[in-house]
Amino acid sequence: MRVMIALDRENYKEFLSQSVNYLENRGFKNIKADLDGFESPKSFVKVGSDISITPDIVAEKMGIKHFFELSVKSEKPNLLKSKWMFLDTLSKRKSYRFKIITTKGHYKFTNTMLDDLNLDKNMIKLNA
Repeated sequence: MRVMIALDRENYKEFLSQSVNYLENRGFKNIKADLDGFESPKSFVKVGSDISITPDIVAEKMGIKHFFELSVKSEKPNLLKSKWMFLDTLSKRKSYRFKIITTKGHYKFTNTMLDDLNLDKNMIKLNA
């Protein structure tokens, strides 16, 4: 995994906080995120390995569980692609929803990732 420099981590936390606020304002409940005041999302562990996948945000609306991933440029896009494919497959299997949240400066990266994975997702675009 990529080691984030302090500035990246701070920017990510701010983006995560903005995303949670956005979801709260749109009626999502039971929000789980790695932020102060919120429960952390459940991790999924691959059987027989030490690989675990944790969605950035999990929330519910009208009884339907939603996974949200924050899309920011990454040094390890293949790890991110694997995570997105897993969450997309899981959400389809369980009748959940899977959405990508991104922000200015990351649209092209996000579109390229979605194209590479052949995922047809409408991004939620937040202005930072």
